[in-house]
Amino acid sequence: MLMTIRFDGRVAIVTGAGAGLGRAHAHLLAAHGAKVVVNDPGGSVDGKGGDGAAADKVVAEITAAGGEAVANYASVSDREGAASIVQTAIDAFGKIDIVVNNAGILRDKSFVKMTLEEFEIVLNVHLLGTVYVTKAAWPHLLEQKYGRVVFTSSGSGLVGSYGQSNYGAAKTGMMGLMNNLKFEGAKSNIKVNMISPVAGTRMTEGIIEQKLFDLSKPEQVSPAVAWLSSEECDVNGEIVAAGAGYFTVLKLMKGKGHVVDPSHVATLEDFVNNKDKIFDLSEAKPYNSTLDDETKKFLGLM
Repeated sequence: MLMTIRFDGRVAIVTGAGAGLGRAHAHLLAAHGAKVVVNDPGGSVDGKGGDGAAADKVVAEITAAGGEAVANYASVSDREGAASIVQTAIDAFGKIDIVVNNAGILRDKSFVKMTLEEFEIVLNVHLLGTVYVTKAAWPHLLEQKYGRVVFTSSGSGLVGSYGQSNYGAAKTGMMGLMNNLKFEGAKSNIKVNMISPVAGTRMTEGIIEQKLFDLSKPEQVSPAVAWLSSEECDVNGEIVAAGAGYFTVLKLMKGKGHVVDPSHVATLEDFVNNKDKIFDLSEAKPYNSTLDDETKKFLGLM
């Protein structure tokens, strides 16, 4: 029996929803009953310029299909603008339940050629923009004891990509934010998870190979985002990779490692002599704690 997930009575924010992934997420959430704030300043891929046409078009599409949506044109990288996105949800629909942080820009260059300004502006949009919007929504989610927050990471950060040090740093920085917020929101039924998408959009045009680009429609990622945004979501602090109809969970792994005799201070020679054991991943497990119970036993702490 197929399960139908609905968002009736739920209010969602999707940032960067004027095109690509954000547009696909907004459409799917609205089609399943969510009231959606479509945020997009309407700028170019590098974040320059902008107008309200992109967000307005998506709102019109959702409305024409029988859904409910309103537009917001603020930049997530501006603190007041980010707060206004959440306020738009409160003013239009009375509350906020779901925050999908999707907005982003690119300023790709090799690290040696990249200016610090180009590095910072990408961090400001991707990482701090995610912080600002989530921070504005957080008190509302805590008060109502319910919320679903989705961050948008990237393989460019999780495994790396040439010429995207700014983008990759921002995308992986979200993992640290998620790993902490998952604890802070847990008692209030707030779940914070992350999507790592592969999608053919204007941001990836010319970056991923054409055959994969054509196969990787943004709509192929949205089912994972919608489930992470749903009441049925029963995971917290997870990274889901999605693209071209493929879905999987991603984990940081930790090898068994090696404990040097704790009765003396470890030396450089101790590290070198045990390097093969230290780098051995044959018994790797998900990384949930540096000093897990097994390691504590080795150290005589348990």
